[in-house]
Amino acid sequence: MKDTRSAIWGWSLYDWANSAFATTVMAGFFPVFFKAYWSTGETVQLSTFYLGLANSIASIIVAALAPVLGAIADKGSAKKKFLSVFAFLGIIMTGALWFVQKGHWQMAAAFYALATVGFAGGNIFYDSLLPGVASPKKVDYVSSLGFSLGYIGGGLLFAVNVLMYLKPELFGIADGPTAIRISFLSVAVWWTVFSLPIMIFVKEPKDEETLSLGKAVSAGWKQLVHTLSVLKHLKVIGLFLLAYWFYIDGVDTIIKMAVDYGVALGFPSQSLIVALLLVQFVAFPAALIYHKFAQKIGVKNALFVAILAYSIITVLGFMMRTVLHFYLLAVAIGLFQGGIQALSRSYYTRLIPENKAAEFFGFFNMLGKFATIIGPTLLGLVTVLTGSNRYGILSILILFVAGAILLKRVDEEEGKRLAQEHLAKK
Repeated sequence: MKDTRSAIWGWSLYDWANSAFATTVMAGFFPVFFKAYWSTGETVQLSTFYLGLANSIASIIVAALAPVLGAIADKGSAKKKFLSVFAFLGIIMTGALWFVQKGHWQMAAAFYALATVGFAGGNIFYDSLLPGVASPKKVDYVSSLGFSLGYIGGGLLFAVNVLMYLKPELFGIADGPTAIRISFLSVAVWWTVFSLPIMIFVKEPKDEETLSLGKAVSAGWKQLVHTLSVLKHLKVIGLFLLAYWFYIDGVDTIIKMAVDYGVALGFPSQSLIVALLLVQFVAFPAALIYHKFAQKIGVKNALFVAILAYSIITVLGFMMRTVLHFYLLAVAIGLFQGGIQALSRSYYTRLIPENKAAEFFGFFNMLGKFATIIGPTLLGLVTVLTGSNRYGILSILILFVAGAILLKRVDEEEGKRLAQEHLAKK
């Protein structure tokens, strides 16, 4: 039954569960540890390239799987089973980071990439369970609840992990590096424990059109081909998606590579971790405030402001010299991070035909998975070629400029007209 309290909280708590990976591992300790511990003996430029490559490879794997996984999610009654499989992969690979010895960057990168696949793949099935949990009246509320719990839960465990790292003696831990390795285990345990409510309390609707794996593969690619064919007639949507791909790639690259950049500049890892905490706790209220700001100036204009802000952040990142600068940029990122993600999704709804919402959002989510393929590789490559991490971070400006130019050409009124014409034909 939809809208039951137990199902709503059970579903939402999975965001609380896996956001620990996004904060403690993906954005926080992995980039620090990768450069300072696992990549010892390598130059800072080369370790940046390796980390960027690991992020890009994980994104390629998930993006390639997304159409198939989406078809299974749409046509199957095994969403929770597949969610369990991907969550298990993420949990095991995250916990396995404890065992990677100093200097073994190849193993660390492989475990991290597989954990990222588990994290992102699981989210496809997590999202697909939402319509069975919430009615149309409550779906926005439930989605927002999961979003907010993710920020809070991920931030809370990260705060504990940061304290473990800064004050290991308080926890009876030998030193900072051991504390970081223990933090990977803590994420695995946290992810496991708080995944239980969704498995226990969320009842999966039975679907008579359940597909076998082979048929799901075929259906997934057929749906992708069909969506691409429709986009030929709905060009405004295609233009927006291309713009989104560029600028959100820049946003995600900064999220994943900011700490690595700070380490390369010689900033203390403790300060970088504290800066990440700032981002986490600024981002949630800022996203709500930015929504109000968008109501005043319009969603598209608010997207331009956010892209401009990230462009300025990128340039200032190239110029920064002190830890204080890093803190200030962390606050700036937090102010716009949630806003640009949330508004991109809501703006997209204005352009797509109502009767194709599920199909087009499946494509939107797949494109999101393709994000952070270009950015980290570009950053790493420019860093290696120039011998400078500063020029590496500056290269990300290309993605924001390209995104802004393409977004400027998006005509919302034309998009609505084409969507209505498409609806009328159906």
